[in-house]
Amino acid sequence: MILANFLPREISVHRIAPALASAIALASSAPLFAADAPTAVATKAVALHCEHLFDSRGGRVLGAHTVVVREGKVADVVPGRAEIPDAESVDLAGRTCLPGWTDLHVHLGSQSSPQSYSEGFRLDEVDFAFRSVGYAEKTLLAGFTSVRDLGGEVAPHLRDAINQGLVRGPRIFAAGKSIATTGGHADPTNGYNSELSHLLGPPGPTEGVINSIDDARQAVRQRYKDGSDVIKITATGGVLSYAKSGDAPQFTVDEVKAIVDTAKDYGYKVAAHAHGTEGMKRAVLGGVTSIEHGTYMTDEVISLMKQKGTWYVPTIYAGRFVADKAKVDGYYPEVVRAKAARIGAQIQGTAAKAYKSGVKIAFGTDMGVGPHGDNAREFLYMVEAGMPAAYALQAATIRAAEVLGVSDQGVIEAGKRADIIALPGDPVAEIGNVLKVDFVMKDGAIYKRPAQNASASGSIVQ
Repeated sequence: MILANFLPREISVHRIAPALASAIALASSAPLFAADAPTAVATKAVALHCEHLFDSRGGRVLGAHTVVVREGKVADVVPGRAEIPDAESVDLAGRTCLPGWTDLHVHLGSQSSPQSYSEGFRLDEVDFAFRSVGYAEKTLLAGFTSVRDLGGEVAPHLRDAINQGLVRGPRIFAAGKSIATTGGHADPTNGYNSELSHLLGPPGPTEGVINSIDDARQAVRQRYKDGSDVIKITATGGVLSYAKSGDAPQFTVDEVKAIVDTAKDYGYKVAAHAHGTEGMKRAVLGGVTSIEHGTYMTDEVISLMKQKGTWYVPTIYAGRFVADKAKVDGYYPEVVRAKAARIGAQIQGTAAKAYKSGVKIAFGTDMGVGPHGDNAREFLYMVEAGMPAAYALQAATIRAAEVLGVSDQGVIEAGKRADIIALPGDPVAEIGNVLKVDFVMKDGAIYKRPAQNASASGSIVQ
């Protein structure tokens, strides 16, 4: 199995749930947590002594602060080093504390490899469930305390397992199955031979494939039934799907509007995968919240996005990764290889143009295309594209929270979630420091700490 954005096959939601449950049950035979660690939210008070603090609202690095955490929330932020008598002290000398990062575009159920296109036919659902557990932990330990998983039926169940404290991972906002059109980027039967296609029959709205306004409404309602948190559509062709076009439009404006309007009934926002110009225009006119990738973004599309307030999530990492792998014989099928070489290399340039033009940009990697845990490298590519380091960090904190429509994360302030990370040095002065995260707290529970503090008492997840 690999997600709709990538390869030919997706697994039925009815089969993924017991598969993930089996994976968790087996993985849990060895203890994942320290004996005194909480299953979801830490209750013991913690005082984080940060040498520097990143102010995500102002986009600046402040001096020393003490962040007091109680019951999973930030209780106080005090200038300087304050001694808090009833709290565990965590010394983060030489480090900058930041709000936990959010990656708005991941696929935790898969990871690209030369074997990906055949594994969906050879492996069982439980194999992919096991993999997702490891991918989730790598993502969290890299500093990403929240992610938006944009396509993959394992994600809602992985989300629930993480929320229940069964496995370690970031907070997940899950799309579940992406919505596509027949033959479109997330049609799960692309690449099937005629015998298999005839045996299975054409997928419909239940499987996330639509061909009318009524289908569009039904597909959104099915995602609600399946427990999704956000809706993902594939507004154009894609790079890694087994299909010829990577940029052709695949929805009408009316179909997009039907999806967006129905999504609003359930409090959902809609993210649109889009490479081609016409598909982007239709998605923006239809009212989507964000455009993902945006390779062939024109001045007209930029103007529409600014007018409508549409967010842009560039996923530069994915573009660079696929362009690089397209040079490797046998990594992708030939029908995919040509698209990867043509489209992937352009995304960084598009991001630079969008930033200069004033389009609202938020952070996302499309991780699952590349190796999970390497998400922070996107910051480096954003800076290479001309974005200031502080802007890139805001894109993964306060701006990402705005895209998600949540107000309790993305900043280190009293009353907000205690999602806090730390890294050596100053990431605004040297963006490469984002690759050195050595402290991770989510909901007040510590999942990673610097080596000198590793044996300290308290609620630690190792």
